[in-house]
Amino acid sequence: MEKNVDALLRQAVEHGASDIHLKVGSAPIVRIDGELRRLDGHDPLRPADTLGYAEAMFTEKAGQDFIETGSTDFAYGRHELGRFRATAFRQRGSVSLVLRRVVPGAKTFSELGLPKAMEKIASAKSGLVLVTGPSGSGKTTTMASIIDWVNSNQGRAIITIEDPIEVLHPDKRSVVVQREVGVDTADMADAIRAAMRHDTDVILVSEITEPDVARAAIDASETGHLVVSSMRTSDPADTVSRLISMFPESQQRVIRSQLAAQVKAVISQVLFDAGESGLILACEILTSNERAQEWIIGGEEPSFLVEVMKEGGFHGMQTFDQALLNHVVSGGIKLDAVLPYVRNTHELKAKAQAAGVMI
Repeated sequence: MEKNVDALLRQAVEHGASDIHLKVGSAPIVRIDGELRRLDGHDPLRPADTLGYAEAMFTEKAGQDFIETGSTDFAYGRHELGRFRATAFRQRGSVSLVLRRVVPGAKTFSELGLPKAMEKIASAKSGLVLVTGPSGSGKTTTMASIIDWVNSNQGRAIITIEDPIEVLHPDKRSVVVQREVGVDTADMADAIRAAMRHDTDVILVSEITEPDVARAAIDASETGHLVVSSMRTSDPADTVSRLISMFPESQQRVIRSQLAAQVKAVISQVLFDAGESGLILACEILTSNERAQEWIIGGEEPSFLVEVMKEGGFHGMQTFDQALLNHVVSGGIKLDAVLPYVRNTHELKAKAQAAGVMI
């Protein structure tokens, strides 16, 4: 069956597919240029087919996780095909799989539509940079672009700790070591602590979801490392609050002080459908200044932090509303497309109208 897996993936790659869906009752489905289509020359898959594909690709850990929980995330790679991020899960008594191609390299900040302030954020020598947003908002892509900027512009030692590896980074000016949880290390927090003992400048952690990982990431940022990670939070205020809430109440005052000193930036993202323009990225950015640090320590209302970002353009900050307004004014995006994501609809409409946009 393994040969069939590779043949199927080779056909998908040759067609330029970004994703492959394998489910019982349907021929293999691929996503090409954003559209789903069935691969030619394949019959509908049977339960034995999808199970065989899964068993041929499973790592030992993935196979055990699937037995215990009925789902698992893992990576699969072949030299001639590249790497794939895979998810296997049970549905209606059979196995389904979704695979995404891991493409070597990363897009630049400008290609992603990220602001110029990202270069200053990526050039920080130490501290904590968090990229946040819901699933599918492009967090992994933005983190990869940060690592690629450092790799292209600075001579630094970079370690990524990922679950699983999603973007491959060849050495450029920097040296990049990529470790995969479940393959190269058993535990993410232990891998962060191990990286601190090496000659490491930058540590990428795929996601902070547990207190142990959060503790290790903060410790690494305090000891002179630049730590880049992600969280599934909606905005910078939510991010800081969620991070603090991971710790017992008795520790939270100290954690606030540490975060105030170490958080260099929180980049919160949303991808919105702009009609003919496709998916557009908008991001809210909090960087470190005295007012932001005061908010983290004091834990005031989120509305205070929104004002800090709104007035912090000199420091590279921006709110979602400012980013969305910029898309409407300069990017030709229709106002109706951004309204579902706006905090203050009336204010945005007024500013758009003042900038010459027809309401």
